[in-house]
Amino acid sequence: MPFLLQRHLGTACGVMSGATVLNMLGRSCTELAATNSAFMGLKFTPHDFRRLFATEIVNGGLPIHIGAALLGHLDLRTTQGYVAVFAEDIVGHYQAFLNHRRSLRPESEYGEVTPEEWAEFEEHFDKRKVELGNCARPYGTPCQHEHACVRCPMLQISPKMLPRLAELEKDLLLRRKRAEEEQWLGEIDGIELTLTFLRTKQDEAARLAQRPVVDLGVPRPRSGRD
Repeated sequence: MPFLLQRHLGTACGVMSGATVLNMLGRSCTELAATNSAFMGLKFTPHDFRRLFATEIVNGGLPIHIGAALLGHLDLRTTQGYVAVFAEDIVGHYQAFLNHRRSLRPESEYGEVTPEEWAEFEEHFDKRKVELGNCARPYGTPCQHEHACVRCPMLQISPKMLPRLAELEKDLLLRRKRAEEEQWLGEIDGIELTLTFLRTKQDEAARLAQRPVVDLGVPRPRSGRD
């Protein structure tokens, strides 16, 4: 089976439960503490090794978007939360990767940007600004979620909009109460789904508010082959 921690149960293989692995790690720490005091009272969880793996691969120079794919993350910010490094280090590793890839590509692939192309590029980023923050959809792609921003995984919430999210949550709770009184079952399902997305966005914005902001600068046209 495609699982790291498994064991034989009779003639078949079974996946170890999280509690079993947790107890095994606890016993190992207790045994190691007898000869190494650093392990005294130390506790590991199975999930800690996933974080260690994420930290090692990013510190080793692997681009963070590839690390996110290996970990099964749909959002790079989730992977950043796993990695025990400063955001500046993440940006530095990724920039070094891009510079290396660019150095390997033919000179002919790097054409000069026309004023019209640059104006279109800037317009895309202007249109990404929405009430609650920024839309992170790729350049040149339209909105795929009919501007239902709270439900969209591409929405990057601005921490200063946390009070606005609280207002939206209050409104949704009032709408759910009315729907329950009127037995609008389809409406209730939709409101519950929106509440789930909204609360996830609240958690993301609260975490972002606790992290230092990394200034990546403003994109500018390349002169020659920058």
